[in-house]
Amino acid sequence: MSRTILIAGGGIAGLTAALALARKGFRAVVFEQSQKLEPIGAGIQLSPNAMHVLLGLGLGDALRPHVVSPAEIRIRKASTGNDIVRVPLGSYAQQRYGAPYWMIHRGDLQAVLLDAVRALPDVRLTLGGEVQDYVVHANGVTAQVRSEAKTVEERCVGLIGADGLWSTIRKRLGFSDPPHFRKRTAWRAVIPADVVDNEAREASINLWLGRHAHLVHYPIRTGSAINIVAILRDGTPKPGWNNTRPRDEILASFRKWATPACNIVAAPQSWTTWTLYDRPRLRRWGDGPITMIGDAAHPMLPFLAQGAAMAIEDAAVLADCLATASDDIAGAMRRYESLRNDRTTRAQKAASRNGLRYHASGVEAAVRNAALRMMGGAGLLKRYDWLYGWRMTPPPPR
Repeated sequence: MSRTILIAGGGIAGLTAALALARKGFRAVVFEQSQKLEPIGAGIQLSPNAMHVLLGLGLGDALRPHVVSPAEIRIRKASTGNDIVRVPLGSYAQQRYGAPYWMIHRGDLQAVLLDAVRALPDVRLTLGGEVQDYVVHANGVTAQVRSEAKTVEERCVGLIGADGLWSTIRKRLGFSDPPHFRKRTAWRAVIPADVVDNEAREASINLWLGRHAHLVHYPIRTGSAINIVAILRDGTPKPGWNNTRPRDEILASFRKWATPACNIVAAPQSWTTWTLYDRPRLRRWGDGPITMIGDAAHPMLPFLAQGAAMAIEDAAVLADCLATASDDIAGAMRRYESLRNDRTTRAQKAASRNGLRYHASGVEAAVRNAALRMMGGAGLLKRYDWLYGWRMTPPPPR
């Protein structure tokens, strides 16, 4: 028990944390409430800051068969399809940040993490088990885990809440405020690449900016599929990650956009949706030998493509802090929180600002476009050096 860390949640955050902890000599016990880890979701962007962690965990070779490396981000005007600015990625970003920028299906990333975790004797993953409560005592933590068959107790020296936006651990820590609905809904689809034209298959991230909406599409799965995400205004929240809405609804929303964008939106025969929520900053993420990572601690809007990346960074930093102070689990968790809080808050705020910029209209949109053109692609990328240029650094001495 003296080296056992319990993790609530077996998503990207929880699996990365388990892998990082095992590599640091801990035993990780992961409980995921889903009965099966399905390859749900759509594409995600693995920017260089996240890739530094994943490569450091030895996952490069396993990830490579599933990814696409984008040459650029094309920021485009919805009404005409013309480029506003092109942001260089590919070898330019690799040289600038020391790690690649990759695109991958969330399910493929999860599968790679799952294979890596299952190969380690010091990680135990249990599906269909939810951490519902815990008690802190002199010897660590006793957690109550419920499954369909029974409720069991697990003892450990520390507990990590990696259980997402609707985190049970967060509520148990006393943070009972509900997630904030941001009056937007994200529509997503993954389609075969051969149903779109050659331009849409190019290894680029296409970001279309329109009035009260934006559209993102890029190839994944080594170019065999296209990931599409459209975000629209919506006044009705609907919890869940895999809701369905009528296809005619999204087609109507994009009918005035340029033909290439309309063609992309028309290609999927079905869409899934999720409502966008976030939460304000927390000054602390835990108490005693308990802390949180990823969306449980700092959920953010998807306008910076950094939700998964921040969770991956969290996992690595927390494992490093615990490894350097395994005799003081609570102190190590507070150091982790102090190292991560300002950075994740900055990412949250940047994502919120992007949401306003992406959906601007009229004069505001014209000013935005002019500023982007004046800055140029390389200049715009430079503004994100603080984000993409992050690397693991040793935690400060105790």
